[in-house]
Amino acid sequence: MEWFTESGYWLSRLVLQRALAAVYLVAFLGAALQFRPLIGERGMLPVPRFLRGVPFLRAPGVFQLHYSDRFFAGWAWAGVLLSGAVVAGAADAVPLWASMVLWAALWVMYLSIVNVGQTWYAFGWESLLLEAGFLAVFLGNARTDPPVLVLWLMRWLLFRVEFGAGLIKMRGDSCWRDLTCLYYHHETQPMPGPLSWFFHRLPRPLHRVEVAANHVAQLVVPVLLFTPQPVASCAAGLIICTQLWLVVSGNFAWLNWLTIILAFAAVDGAAAAELLSLPAHGPLPAPPLWYEVLVLAATALVVAMSWWPARNMLSRHQRMNMSFNAFHLVNTYGAFGSINRRRHEVVVEGTDAAHLGPETVWKEYGFKGKPGDVRRTPRQFAPYHLRLDWLMWFAGISPSYAQSWFGPFVERLLEGDPATLRLLRHNPFPDAPPTHVRARVYLYRFTTRQERRATGAWWHRTLEHEFLPPVALRSS
Repeated sequence: MEWFTESGYWLSRLVLQRALAAVYLVAFLGAALQFRPLIGERGMLPVPRFLRGVPFLRAPGVFQLHYSDRFFAGWAWAGVLLSGAVVAGAADAVPLWASMVLWAALWVMYLSIVNVGQTWYAFGWESLLLEAGFLAVFLGNARTDPPVLVLWLMRWLLFRVEFGAGLIKMRGDSCWRDLTCLYYHHETQPMPGPLSWFFHRLPRPLHRVEVAANHVAQLVVPVLLFTPQPVASCAAGLIICTQLWLVVSGNFAWLNWLTIILAFAAVDGAAAAELLSLPAHGPLPAPPLWYEVLVLAATALVVAMSWWPARNMLSRHQRMNMSFNAFHLVNTYGAFGSINRRRHEVVVEGTDAAHLGPETVWKEYGFKGKPGDVRRTPRQFAPYHLRLDWLMWFAGISPSYAQSWFGPFVERLLEGDPATLRLLRHNPFPDAPPTHVRARVYLYRFTTRQERRATGAWWHRTLEHEFLPPVALRSS
């Protein structure tokens, strides 16, 4: 089948696959470093307890067969090594079938982690990585030209990410329609970055222009991904630029980076190679029949499963970041259908006093990414995902979001659990655990330019109410 492959996209595939493997590496690294206090045997939401009530078909993965912290750690670190090897070119140095096995292994390994991750892994970018990783299995390697059908499936995935996000905004918060959402977003987003204060302080007319440009980028540009070249490449370039704008304005794990990576499926690799003065790359031998059959079967599967996300996008009751199956294939996406106008942060404090009173000295725990110390500059962590910090943002919105894990978190602080404390930037009780822990909700806002010059603070905060009264470990 002469139409089956397109040699002109060899550079696009190379960039896409290596970058996707790098995202896998970051994801596995985060799992290896954070799993023990989150979902380990003594974690806040232990995997063994979760699996006792969940059948295999609802959460397929290797941990249904066996779980121990040591096994999970080995699994995650093996994922780091395997994805690192693919970044270095291992999948292009082996036969086509072996390359597909490597990509399939990465997908199965991360699927196993996501399906036991519970609320810590309930983010749209987990499903996006798995769906992109599944398609990468069929994208081939350096021994065959890129299959056209898989490149189109990648574009369809990118279209759902962008167009779904655009629709959820237009159907959601009125500030998207009146172009005022960026009056608040940079200040109230889950984890501001080092430039978020400056973005927030841009003139309001420019914020309105940004929102209007976002609507064009998410509702018009994605349609152009399916047009002939060079229009499709220009559309991909616009998506890449808008996503880079989001990268520098906040911390959204690997969501923006994956969107950028997927855009390369629409970039004319031959034109890009010529622009970069790279050596010419002629067509490779025709792929084997078994490979063509597998690609056709995968395409048919994705097309059939696309009914659910397509129907969801057309629905007035559109849902965002939803998987329709336990394998996280052909999902629906979207982000920030509503925007918070005020930022509430849960501040966790402890004391080593035996008895509590008005004179009790409380010391604050410092988190790595979420706002705490008003003088501390917001940090850049994306594409690395600080899972506890993100869930603390949800806790500030409503205590119901933290109902399942906040109590165990506080209990481990009272115990001085080393694994939990490694999730934090600062432990104010290095010698012995606190006797009591409490949590209070503060209203945070970015300082004005005048306040920033006068105090050096990035944030101003005001105590609002109690989140958790002082608690202590029960006496044995």
